[in-house]
Amino acid sequence: MNDTFGLQGRCVLVTGGTRGIGRAISLRLARAGATVVANYARNDGAAQALREQAVQEGLAIEVLRADLTLPKGLAAVNERMQQGGELPISLVHCAATGVHRPFDQLSAKHWDWTMALNVRAFFELMQQLLPLLREGSAVVAVSSAGAVRAVQAYSTVGASKGALEAFARHLAVELAPRGVRVNILSPGSVETDAWAAFPDKEARLAEAIRRSPRGRMVDLDEVAHAAQFLCSPASSGLIGHTLVVDGGARVVD
Repeated sequence: MNDTFGLQGRCVLVTGGTRGIGRAISLRLARAGATVVANYARNDGAAQALREQAVQEGLAIEVLRADLTLPKGLAAVNERMQQGGELPISLVHCAATGVHRPFDQLSAKHWDWTMALNVRAFFELMQQLLPLLREGSAVVAVSSAGAVRAVQAYSTVGASKGALEAFARHLAVELAPRGVRVNILSPGSVETDAWAAFPDKEARLAEAIRRSPRGRMVDLDEVAHAAQFLCSPASSGLIGHTLVVDGGARVVD
């Protein structure tokens, strides 16, 4: 019986793929049989740690340093993905940044910085990779709850995630006739290094746990398994769908 959740014979680019949720997704996809290119921008230590773990487990993970907000970074990624040969190419856009401040403390520079990676980089990546996407390719845009509900000191990031989701839905319709599936993965609160950006980190984490019907946040493996599902043939019927993985938190008032 074929493994409909398996990713053997596939090459997946995971942006932001060496830390936090992206790192968990890179490992999960590689364990499912994919050749993974884990892109990152600056943290060489995290990239080296992922590389070492991949060697220990015998996983096909390559780390690629490239700033997706710069033309030379996009060119480096495009050059690498062109080397995929006949393997179906997929993309998980997990790379994200943002400034977590109240609106009256934000500037146009903060807005441009956030949109450049969270939305524009995805747009430009898709334009570059389009000739490589074909029947069986999957695209997953990683979003967040801030795309659909207001979160304190999250307006620039939330707006960027809302734009990301809208763009992904349009792509899903346009690319479906080519056999390319585009979907959105929206994790709930997951404890990663990204929480350090919030000055009220502990209070936010406590509130996330309080809101969860299970009394805990989702973990990295739960999010990564959902990413594997969206990249695999098992999700062939999902087009333009937003898969929420939050342990039920968003159905609680």
